[in-house]
Amino acid sequence: PGAVGHLSFTEILDTSLKVSWQEPLEKNGIITGYQISWEVYGRNDSRLTHTLNSTTHEYKIQGLSSLTTYTIDVAAVTAVGAGLVTSSTISSGVPPDLPGAPSNLVISNISPRSATLQFRPGYDGKTSISRWIVEGQVGAIGDEEEWVTLYEEENEPDAQTLEIPNLTPYTHYRFRMKQVNIVGPSPYSQSSRVIQTLQAPPDVAPTSVTVRTASETSLRLRWVPLPDSQYNGNPESVGYRIKYWRSDLQSSALAQVVSDRLEREFTIEELEEWMEYELQMQAFNAVGAGPWSEVVRGRTRESVPSAAPENVSAEAVSSTQILLTWASVPEQDQNGLILGYKILFRAKDLDPEPRSHTVRGNHTQSALLAGLRKFVLYELQVLAFTRIGNGVPSTPLILERTKDDAPGPPVRLVFPEVRLTSVRIVWQPPEEPNGIILGYQIAYRLASSSPHTFTTVEVGATVRQFTATDLAPESAYIFRLSAKTRQGWGEPLEATVITTEKRERPAPPRELLVPQAEVTARSLRLQWVPGSDGASPIRYFTVQVRELPRGEWQTYSSSISHEATACIIDRLRPFTSYKLRLKATNDIGDSDFSSETEAVTTLQDVPGEPPGSVSATPHTTSSVLIQWQPPRDESLNGLLQGYRIYYRELEYEAGSGTEAKTLKSPIALRAELTDLKKYRRYEVIMTAYNIIGESPASAPVEVFVGEAAPAMAPQNVQVTPLTASQLEVTWDPPPPESQNGNIQGYKIYYWEADSQNDTEKMKVLFLPEPVVRLKNLTSHTEYVVSISAFNAAGDGPRSDPRQGRTHQAAPGAPSFLVFSEITSTTLNVSWGEPAAANGILQGYRVVYEPLAPVQGVSKVVTVEVRGNWQRWLKVRDLTKGVTYFFRVQARTITYGPELQANVTAGPAEGSPGSPRDVLVTKSASELTLQWTEGHSGDTPTTGYVIEARPSDEGLWDMFVKDIPQSATSYTLSLDKLRQGVTYEFRVVAVNEVGYGEPSSPSTAVSAQVEAPFYEEWWFLLVMALSSLIVILLVVFALVLHGQNKKYKNCSTGKGISTMEESVTRDNGGFAALELSSRHLNVKSTFSKKNGTRSPPRPSPGGLHYSDEDICNKYNGAVLTESVSLKEKSADASESEATDSDYEDALPKHSFVNHYMSDPTYYNSWKRRAQGRAPAPHRYEAVAGTEAGAQLHPVITTQSAGGVYTPAGPGARTPLTGFSSFV
Repeated sequence: PGAVGHLSFTEILDTSLKVSWQEPLEKNGIITGYQISWEVYGRNDSRLTHTLNSTTHEYKIQGLSSLTTYTIDVAAVTAVGAGLVTSSTISSGVPPDLPGAPSNLVISNISPRSATLQFRPGYDGKTSISRWIVEGQVGAIGDEEEWVTLYEEENEPDAQTLEIPNLTPYTHYRFRMKQVNIVGPSPYSQSSRVIQTLQAPPDVAPTSVTVRTASETSLRLRWVPLPDSQYNGNPESVGYRIKYWRSDLQSSALAQVVSDRLEREFTIEELEEWMEYELQMQAFNAVGAGPWSEVVRGRTRESVPSAAPENVSAEAVSSTQILLTWASVPEQDQNGLILGYKILFRAKDLDPEPRSHTVRGNHTQSALLAGLRKFVLYELQVLAFTRIGNGVPSTPLILERTKDDAPGPPVRLVFPEVRLTSVRIVWQPPEEPNGIILGYQIAYRLASSSPHTFTTVEVGATVRQFTATDLAPESAYIFRLSAKTRQGWGEPLEATVITTEKRERPAPPRELLVPQAEVTARSLRLQWVPGSDGASPIRYFTVQVRELPRGEWQTYSSSISHEATACIIDRLRPFTSYKLRLKATNDIGDSDFSSETEAVTTLQDVPGEPPGSVSATPHTTSSVLIQWQPPRDESLNGLLQGYRIYYRELEYEAGSGTEAKTLKSPIALRAELTDLKKYRRYEVIMTAYNIIGESPASAPVEVFVGEAAPAMAPQNVQVTPLTASQLEVTWDPPPPESQNGNIQGYKIYYWEADSQNDTEKMKVLFLPEPVVRLKNLTSHTEYVVSISAFNAAGDGPRSDPRQGRTHQAAPGAPSFLVFSEITSTTLNVSWGEPAAANGILQGYRVVYEPLAPVQGVSKVVTVEVRGNWQRWLKVRDLTKGVTYFFRVQARTITYGPELQANVTAGPAEGSPGSPRDVLVTKSASELTLQWTEGHSGDTPTTGYVIEARPSDEGLWDMFVKDIPQSATSYTLSLDKLRQGVTYEFRVVAVNEVGYGEPSSPSTAVSAQVEAPFYEEWWFLLVMALSSLIVILLVVFALVLHGQNKKYKNCSTGKGISTMEESVTRDNGGFAALELSSRHLNVKSTFSKKNGTRSPPRPSPGGLHYSDEDICNKYNGAVLTESVSLKEKSADASESEATDSDYEDALPKHSFVNHYMSDPTYYNSWKRRAQGRAPAPHRYEAVAGTEAGAQLHPVITTQSAGGVYTPAGPGARTPLTGFSSFV
């Protein structure tokens, strides 16, 4: 028996432990028991053995020494003896642990099929290692690829080297391993390096080799190619070699090489027809060739004979018969079974096409041709034919002339000259001379005389006319004309002529008729009634035929007998409409053509051609698909009704019955023959048929039934992305009824969705497994996949395309890395988008650092650039003359490889020196830099740039570029600078070498712009206050204006009118001046007091004044005081009128109106008016004594009323409703 399984230890104590196992997988008989042995490790003399029955699978060992290592063996026993021993070590009292992973894997001695693996064992877990397991990645190496178990070594606990057998030649491997003790397996070791086994010749030959007849001279060989795993070498060097030879000859074999490793069939050309061949094939690679396949046999197809019958001879046996004899076709040229012979014969220079005479049978080798023309030279050929067709005609042409005979009558006998006593006769030689014409005989007599009283004249063979004289006038004569050969006189031609001079052309024939009963497929019978002969007998008739609908008139015959009233018109086309016409000819000339006949249609005939391009293709394992092209329209000869397909099983030993299938559709172009026998060859021919019959048969085609390509494509194709470079494609096989045999594999076509023609690839899976992984694809790319199944007969249709997109991956390196505008502290670095984005680009990482530390510090700067649109970076923190190392990476889901470059900060050698005397001048809105040109460098200066350093950043940056070389100053707007920031500037000269040394920094300049006064804050505040004052004055004036209107409406009587007139007359404009002066005084006093303000005006809410009360109180009081307006002119002229007007609109019933209605108010004004002191001083005095209670005087002006009511500051009558008013 084999080894027991799952040996394990439990209940481990100092002096005992329990051993467990399972019965062997390979019993190899009946297990009768188990044998367990144990010994102190390394001491065979301490070995103890115990035998157990077959049902016991555990045993407790006792009496052990503590902390001692023991070796324990277990073996199964059958009647033959003990089987393989399973052994392990363990220390008593020390439970084992899981082992540690092996390490330091080293591979050596690599051969095509094995490799040596050396390693350092890991921790043994306090017990012996029972098994070593080696796993590997085969073919495809990567973190995503699966690991498979390659080798296991058991019962070698101290192994440090393993020989890994059964490897595949020329295959990449990567190994890892683990060790196993009775507790379990260890972790895996680190992976080894990747190796490739050496090449070896292929181990196997191609399988499923079959041969089929392709043509008369070729065989088609098919096979299942080797799968990738059996190439054993470089795939590009794998190919196939085919050798073949004739079975009936012991000749050396011929060979063909197929260099395409994926090819599944090959056609061997230039073989002998109808010959059996034997074939073998093998696979090879760059190292050598594999074994030959089994011999297969195939026979080429029958063909037409490739040679003509030999020894052809011909002999004329009579004037109408020729006898031909020949020998058979050489055997090697027969190319099939000779079914008979055909004699091709043609009257030279007379027949347009040769006629054929068929002799059936292979044994008849002579033929008698009869019904030939007399004394005519014939061209003769003989050919053999098989069922495929006619062979090669014999060469050279055999020329043989039939024997001579009496000639036929001369033709076209006419009398062009007829006199009263003479006639001239003209004729043409016989159409059938039947020999050499030796002369002519002319015989004539009066028509009324005895039939035997002819006058006879003989002339030579070259004579074509004769004149008969001494004739009776106005008499009818009968002329006979005959020709003579060696065989005698021929049949005479007879004609009648009247000796008269009154002749004319004949009338045309009439009553032309074609009886329908006389119409056939290729001929018809034309009848007519002759017209008047014009006193000159008709010599012959001429018939013309026109094919409808667009044919031209063609002369059919001009030698129809003058005695005829009907003729047969042949050589017509079947099922074609014609019209006919006729004319008569006498000695004078031709008549007019007769009227046309009605259209007459020939009958249908069998189609003249078979269907063309007939092909037979296996459709299923028991059916064949027949396809063809219809015959040409001009060969249909009628209305096509359909097709017939004749097919029979091919048995070369004996013929079999023929079956037929009729298709009644004239437009059909394909048909399927079903229920055929499997693994048989069939022959198929086709005919077209109409109501008359069938066409000739097409050339036979052969087809092998039993093998057919799958009729349907794989189903339910699914494309699933696995990784950035792999897609998994799964599908269901074609339905069983459409497989047509065993599916040998699948072809997976896949391409990038937007470029099928450039990227389409095909992977062949030579296993009927419906899953495949497409590897080495482009990341983040849409792929289209289509699958077809194939069997021994060929490929089935492709499935509908399915799409899948691979995952994103790290992008490729940027396409380029360039530096520009390199100064001593700045540069611009630009890079290109990766050629392979492998996903959606999320951004870039730019890392730069000096190659050597700068002042003891090596600073590494990393900049993340988000998005794909920005592929440049401005670097501004470089150190003059230091070389920097730049690295750029693109990022999708992760960063890709770096693109690296070095660059040295300026100035470059040969660049310009620094400009001098940089001066900055600032105006209100501009800044002007001036400088003096420095040293130009190796080449002339081409321009300048200005660099700026703002105080809030501290880094120089290019501020202005492309300043002309002739410039020594530059003006820039302060708007381009940030407000409130101080800037330093310097100038850099540029030439073709690069940017030069910068100038010394300019003095720091503030970017603050001096704003005009109208943009200052205080100006805006003053304007706002002024606007408010103006608005208040306007409103106040409008209120007073409205109030005076009311006073005017309330005033009655003459007094008011007189008062208004006196004011206007006496004062002249002075009243208005005093109003303005009073108003200005108030404003001046108000504005000039240092901080004093008038108290707020009281708004008596408890008082009510009506307009009527006001009018009654003011009426008359105003009149008494009107003269005193003149006394105030001096005071008004002394007032200060420097401030702007101030007007305040008051409520209608304000306290001002209240004072105006009080008489004491006017009295107070009159008393104070005598003092003639300036009003401002009075206000100031009052204000100085009673600043807290000062009330400003109120001025009310009414443009329409002329009422002026000033209130003196001394009038302080209490108002009802105010608690305190002083």
